[in-house]
Amino acid sequence: MSTGDKAAFHAGEAKGQTQEKTDNLFGKASNAASGAKDKTAETAQAAKDHAVEGKDNAGGFLQQTGEKLKNAAQGTTDAVKNTLGIGEENKGN
Repeated sequence: MSTGDKAAFHAGEAKGQTQEKTDNLFGKASNAASGAKDKTAETAQAAKDHAVEGKDNAGGFLQQTGEKLKNAAQGTTDAVKNTLGIGEENKGN
């Protein structure tokens, strides 16, 4: 084999090794990006679930507060009616 042939052989060999390393690095980068994408999707879903749970809890709290206010207002109305003599307690008299 001549010196030129040897040089061409080694150059081709080096090119093949470089290509293999490049492909390997791109594969690792692609896997890392895919993993990051999956983790981001999981985190977004968890945040969404947490927000929905918080919304549900807030709705229940507001409903309970509304019921308490309604009952308090009804109690006040009944007390005023009874004081004026037009309430349920006075109907039998």
